[in-house]
Amino acid sequence: MKLPRPYTLSEIANLLQCEYKGDKDQLITGFNEIHRVEPGDIVFVDHPKYYVRALQSPATVILINKKVDVPKGKGLLISDDPFRDFNKLTRFFNPTTYNSVPISEKASIGEGTVIEPYVTIGERVIIGKNCIIHSGVRILNDTTIGDNVIIQPNTVIGSHAFYYKKRPEGYDRLLSGGGVLIEDDVEIGAGCTIDRGVTATTLIGRGTKIDNQVQIGHDTIIGKNCLIASHVGIAGCVDIGDEVILWGQVGIASGLKIGSKAVLLGQSGVTKDLEGGKTYFGSPAEDARKKYRELASIRVLPEIIERLEMD
Repeated sequence: MKLPRPYTLSEIANLLQCEYKGDKDQLITGFNEIHRVEPGDIVFVDHPKYYVRALQSPATVILINKKVDVPKGKGLLISDDPFRDFNKLTRFFNPTTYNSVPISEKASIGEGTVIEPYVTIGERVIIGKNCIIHSGVRILNDTTIGDNVIIQPNTVIGSHAFYYKKRPEGYDRLLSGGGVLIEDDVEIGAGCTIDRGVTATTLIGRGTKIDNQVQIGHDTIIGKNCLIASHVGIAGCVDIGDEVILWGQVGIASGLKIGSKAVLLGQSGVTKDLEGGKTYFGSPAEDARKKYRELASIRVLPEIIERLEMD
């Protein structure tokens, strides 16, 4: 998430009421969670397992719960609860707002776009030209939609991320202050859900076609001209290349990368990064030809065992 203006390290420390280490005039231009962090950003880390990754990330400032040496060119914000303070940043710079009217006055709708009855459009939503938004669609805050986009009934775009920290009293949600960007010529089926980014943007690339009842998690990036069939579930922070095909009931774990022109056959489960230009099947997903040979071997395994027992 980009800040409205650059803030100094000391200004952010004062906002969070926490200690800082480093140059007090170090400029901060945004904040992001670890998967989408960029130079100029604050990133938070609250578990020793991820200290090194955060400290060596492109982030300019690390919001951390331990006093450590300041990496060269960076700054630290020392907090007893980085998760809480990261939420404090979201509340301050992009607080969640709720609408009392179906279409917010802060929304922009392009020429030739059709909005059917019972559609809800939130604040800072931009919809391009010649789109068709069917009945029952919910387009929530900070969503941008390009030209010639079709969204079928009862789809929800911009819902909050499924991202929680377990505490003794229950689960604490990481607030979502990012957005959704849907590029030109995208079609989205009925009953789909596309989460907004936590601090960055969930992206659906130009020309991609999505079937009914598909779930796309926060901060996921889907390339151009992809095909995604019904009941696919994509977790947060997944990077999918161009012209990828995901057939029905494919599931993809968080933080993975799938190369361009990969094909995932039905009911495949993705648990690791996959190269582009190949066809995959199974759970965990592997090269489809290899997987089919394994299945063929398993089918004859009882017969082999029976022969060995007879011998």
